[in-house]
Amino acid sequence: RFGNDTGKIEYMAVISNGNVNMANLCLTACHNINGVAQLHTEILKNETFKDYYSVYPEKFKNVTNGVTPRRWLLMSNPELAALITESIGSGWIKNAEELENLEKYAFDAAFKEKFAKIKMNNKVKLAKYIKEHNGIDVDPSSLFDVQIKRLHEYKRQLMKAMHIIYRYKMITENPSQASMLPETFIFGAKAAPGYYMAKQIIKMIWCIGEELKKNPKLNEKLAVVFLEDYKVTLSEILMPASEISEQISLAGTEASGTGNMKLMLNGALTMGTYDGANVEIHEAVGNDNIFIFGMSTPEVNQLKAEGYNPEKIYNSHAVIKSVLEKMYKGINGATFEEVANSLRHADRYMCFADFDSYRGTQAKASETYKDKCLWNKMSLINIASAGIFSADRAVTDYARDIWKLI
Repeated sequence: RFGNDTGKIEYMAVISNGNVNMANLCLTACHNINGVAQLHTEILKNETFKDYYSVYPEKFKNVTNGVTPRRWLLMSNPELAALITESIGSGWIKNAEELENLEKYAFDAAFKEKFAKIKMNNKVKLAKYIKEHNGIDVDPSSLFDVQIKRLHEYKRQLMKAMHIIYRYKMITENPSQASMLPETFIFGAKAAPGYYMAKQIIKMIWCIGEELKKNPKLNEKLAVVFLEDYKVTLSEILMPASEISEQISLAGTEASGTGNMKLMLNGALTMGTYDGANVEIHEAVGNDNIFIFGMSTPEVNQLKAEGYNPEKIYNSHAVIKSVLEKMYKGINGATFEEVANSLRHADRYMCFADFDSYRGTQAKASETYKDKCLWNKMSLINIASAGIFSADRAVTDYARDIWKLI
């Protein structure tokens, strides 16, 4: 079936040169191969396993991941769950697609007021937790911008940190910016034990928060919190309070993501690249209810093929240069030369290339947040569109299309 292409036969072989190629064994032995988001499946078919797909196209299927609304809304956000049940009935608990009946309330001023009050209650609860565990005062009326996921360079917590340093410098060097919207940037993450660079990034983000904490006037406008001991019980406090869900991986690197679905289910607006399940969230909510930025996967691949040169960007981009200078000079008494050099000389996940687009989208989100009526409408449309990302739907897809049980 592989034809006469010796190179392809060798590349796809289960056993070659005395080695068992485990991925090839899986591909050959399994009756189905599935990605966990539309984009992920297309990458498997067209790039990662292109040769296998040409031989076994019938094996490849897509099953987009899902999350359970019973834990991530009913249990984690009881006030909001009660309001939804009061408005559309309790059917959504077992059939999350019934959440679509909530969409009409996105245009109801009285309902949006109730929703806003519940969101504020959840933000006050999180602010109390942060004060007790991190010793940081955060303003519940500030915009809660959240990035929670394992710490890995491809997920680009580092690009978010670059933006925060830029905002920090902008406020301190230009007093006229003191009227800017107060924002609280929240991180939750763990790094693999041996992942040195990830741990350096964690340290740097923590140092940014500590340095800001020492300046109460500045901290009123800009707070950074790195939540310790991140776990499910903590995320159950965090998800209901979140307002921006950061899903900013380099396009083509995230398989799916499920944090994006949990945050969406609680009304956070996605700020993300066209990657993983962000693609399907975008399809579900439409252009007006999501903040998409950055390069697409084909654009990333084209830039790599042309030869990506971060040093050239560094030398010509005043803002990026000033952000890295801050890393070199020190944050809260610690310097981060290795983090800065990794960006300047390699930037494997192209933070520099997407930085301007990200910065512009952050500014757009801040401006949008000033119109609370519009923001709450967008949030409710996200909740109403979240039913497709239920784990019930995902398990049904597996049962029907892969396990052939129904």
